[in-house]
Amino acid sequence: MTAKRVRLADGDEVEYDRLLIATGTRARPWPKEAEAELDGVFVLRGRDDAAALYRRLKAGPRRVFVIGAGFAGCEVASACREMGIEVTVAERAGAPLVGALGGVIGAVSAELHSENGVDLRTGVMVTALEGDSAGRVRAAHLSDESVVETDVVVVSLGALRNTEWLTGSGLGAGPRGIACDAGCRAFDFRGIVTDDVFVAGDVARSPHALFGYQFLSLEHWGNAVAQAEIAAHNMISPSAERRPHLWVPAFWSSQFGVNIKSVGVPPMGEEIMITQGSLAERRFVGVYGYKGRIIAAVSFDNTRWLEFYQRQIETGAPFPVEFPTVDRRPEGRRPVPADFPDPSLPTHGPTVTLSGYSPADRSLVFTPAHH
Repeated sequence: MTAKRVRLADGDEVEYDRLLIATGTRARPWPKEAEAELDGVFVLRGRDDAAALYRRLKAGPRRVFVIGAGFAGCEVASACREMGIEVTVAERAGAPLVGALGGVIGAVSAELHSENGVDLRTGVMVTALEGDSAGRVRAAHLSDESVVETDVVVVSLGALRNTEWLTGSGLGAGPRGIACDAGCRAFDFRGIVTDDVFVAGDVARSPHALFGYQFLSLEHWGNAVAQAEIAAHNMISPSAERRPHLWVPAFWSSQFGVNIKSVGVPPMGEEIMITQGSLAERRFVGVYGYKGRIIAAVSFDNTRWLEFYQRQIETGAPFPVEFPTVDRRPEGRRPVPADFPDPSLPTHGPTVTLSGYSPADRSLVFTPAHH
């Protein structure tokens, strides 16, 4: 790093004045290599993965088996049902999407799966994938000793950050990503910020003023675009003109005909309150609270409220929510525990990874200037 050189795979070296690291993530593979290489076992990350999986689905498999019910796993299950393909989903947690949105919303997601004919297996782990003599996948074995016959398996176990190549570089890089400051400048392994190495996208971990300066790793193209613009600006600007990356996390997903969107950081939420609509009708807004303020919101087929709640997050508005707009239905009157799994237990990749210290200081409210 001190030499300001990057060594390429072919042995060439390139000098730099400023370096941007945007190596992103890759799909976490099935851990047993021989099983991962069976014909019919897929991961889904890039365009080639999607094209290969789509071709196999068009060929009409008897059953697709999805390992992991995060956003990607749920979307694959939804696509299979739209195509009329039988699908089984296995999730080690108690419901789909619990790592990302918590148990209250997970229960709604579980109902969606069941109503759409998905064979949903929760609280189980896949112990082995079995192949036939020709090397094609034929069955999945589960921890409850059941066996599911299948000819296509989609491994949806989250992502790995592409940081291995930085071992020995002196940067603060590891399995959780590359730590950087709010201006996208990388930290070295001593925690000292560099002035010539910048980071952006899925591989970055940066502190966010709105979320107690927690280090956030965000896997979403919206964040990658916004962070890249800040990194590029700061790489070519003198210190006084540099800007912080203050994009409020936002995600969206379409499953079983329902449009799911979120803003903020749901996994920080201690409680959730249904403020608009109803869980039973699957058209609602849920607002998450953390230490007395609004930290996130999620909507099912009800996006028009999200911009309002994003502004509430940006201004550190109090929680529980007390607006005349809050529907006075029985379920909306009081907050309930958001029911996230214990963060020390692995679930299938929340979309926002919290990896840092949060000084729970409510007095600090940071409102980005609106240009």
